[in-house]
Amino acid sequence: MKQYLLTVLITAAITFALTWAVWKLSLRFKLYPEIRERDVHKTPTPRLGGVAIFLGIAAAMGVSAANPFFATIWMPPQTMWSILAAALLIAIIGVVDDLWDLDWMIKLGAQFLAAAIITIGGGLQILSLPFGDLIVFSSWLSITITMFAIVIVMNAVNFIDGLDGLVAGVCLIANGVFFAYSYILTRDTGASSYFNLASFLAAVLIGACIGFLPFNWSPAKLFMGDSGALVLGLLMATSAIAVTGQLEPSALDLERLGRSQLLGAFIPILLPLLVVLLPLLDFGLAVLRRMNAGKSPFSPDRKHLHHRMLDLGHRDRDAVLIFYAWTAIISFAVLLMYVGAREDWPGQYLPGVGFGVLGIAACLVITLMPSRRTRSATGAESDPTPVESP
Repeated sequence: MKQYLLTVLITAAITFALTWAVWKLSLRFKLYPEIRERDVHKTPTPRLGGVAIFLGIAAAMGVSAANPFFATIWMPPQTMWSILAAALLIAIIGVVDDLWDLDWMIKLGAQFLAAAIITIGGGLQILSLPFGDLIVFSSWLSITITMFAIVIVMNAVNFIDGLDGLVAGVCLIANGVFFAYSYILTRDTGASSYFNLASFLAAVLIGACIGFLPFNWSPAKLFMGDSGALVLGLLMATSAIAVTGQLEPSALDLERLGRSQLLGAFIPILLPLLVVLLPLLDFGLAVLRRMNAGKSPFSPDRKHLHHRMLDLGHRDRDAVLIFYAWTAIISFAVLLMYVGAREDWPGQYLPGVGFGVLGIAACLVITLMPSRRTRSATGAESDPTPVESP
């Protein structure tokens, strides 16, 4: 655990320093776009924070290569190099798009290429689907499923990037919960070493978000842009695939477990999805909404979940905090259910279920009923300036 904490601290410190440098350089050389009608900020703000995020992550990977405690994740080395190469490609494409607005087809093609680098070049694939004894026999089917999973999560994370601190905070919470889950899962499976790719990537992402968030908190000095949001989504998907793709199909054998234990067996598959539930929900609704209107699924609009929060009367910062609360409640509830079942707590699932029910009820009240102070500040009839969103 000490090595993971050290990884978080190193990544956070490097990312913080690089973010400050990118912010200063962006202001000096005016590397920021003009304010558009749909933007919520009033002053020109650089959007190259993703450069600092990527470089901080790359530096952490470089440090891990020299750390004997992480030797297992570098065997074979092509997996780590492929992840780094894919992240570099996405960062470059994101920077170009942040500065000059690329066509969405070019961006999507680059995303699938990055996913192919990880799945084909790095050999990181979903080889089995743990539903009874269902195994992905075809290598091309495995590659296809993995690539689509990576691209979907990448875009889901990018789609919620519309308010100051939203993506960085949500990813910080989600990866914090996922790190705890992957660490416990490694212990429960009887592995000889707690050092694994999923936990390492989660720790690196935690550090990167901690280092970047001070500059991105409202009012933001620097945006992460597509280069940052897509890289975060890429690595979150990769870490989830690294742990769920390795589960044995027999883990969900109904005859062996019995129905009373089936939920506990499904939690290892559900939790990596639930930590990004809000981004995935927003992404799915946006795609359906735009395609139903005859538009590209990647055409910008102001009907995302965070836009609707503003329309309900929430201030920008309040909406971000509510998103944090939803992410924390959902992910912690499922994690408590997993821990309760594994540790044989009294009631097993009940502590997690109770926490989830109470938390969701509280979040619903706060979401649907903005305070009077907030309403008076924003105005009940006001129409917030649209936020930049994919």
